[in-house]
Amino acid sequence: MTERLFLTDPYLAEAEACVVGHTPEGGVVLDRTIFYPAGGGQPGDSGRLDWGRGGLSVATSVKAEGAQIALVPAEPQTLPPIGTELRQILDWERRHRHMRMHTALHLLSVVIPLKVTGGAIGETRSRLDFDMPDAPEDRATLEEHLNLLVDRDLPVSEDWITEAGLDADPGLVKTKSVRPPRGGGRVRLIRIGQGEREVDLQPCGGTHVARTGEIGALRLGKFEKKGRQNRRVYLNLEG
Repeated sequence: MTERLFLTDPYLAEAEACVVGHTPEGGVVLDRTIFYPAGGGQPGDSGRLDWGRGGLSVATSVKAEGAQIALVPAEPQTLPPIGTELRQILDWERRHRHMRMHTALHLLSVVIPLKVTGGAIGETRSRLDFDMPDAPEDRATLEEHLNLLVDRDLPVSEDWITEAGLDADPGLVKTKSVRPPRGGGRVRLIRIGQGEREVDLQPCGGTHVARTGEIGALRLGKFEKKGRQNRRVYLNLEG
């Protein structure tokens, strides 16, 4: 299993690691990594690996066999041998934008409290699909409430619940078809706000900022009809 450093510290932009394997497709598997693998609508991280006599650019990171994570080189090249000690370096600006956008989508699911049917995260533009037959008419009000949640600078923290506990409280799951990441008997929860100021709590395996104020200004994009019961809502980072 690849140790997931991005879960314990999403702000870790560099870290040492050891090569423990290669994938048939030419990916590098480390014993521990700061690279988030593509999943849950969030793209895989990119960056660089450096070792004594070489280096390579990482185009993306993906889930591999078992609980491993593979770092995919930007172009075919000789991989660092198994046992190589190296330094992994994130494209931090890109990752941080994903963290801001991912947290912003959680807030979008607060101001539009409907079941989510899909989503995708980008650096400056993301989307959520909702089980929503008609587009809301109060777009300006929704955008205002969204930015008020940002301005409140609410803390973003994690908690854990057993899989049995999640099954007993299905209201925590906002997605209609995609099930939250499971494994090891427990599920990670992302909490926005605390106590009486809590506004959201839902299962999520992605990376997030520490406080909503870090997201910055948000602008609602277009609403697209994607079926009789489905509406796609775009969200943009303003800076």
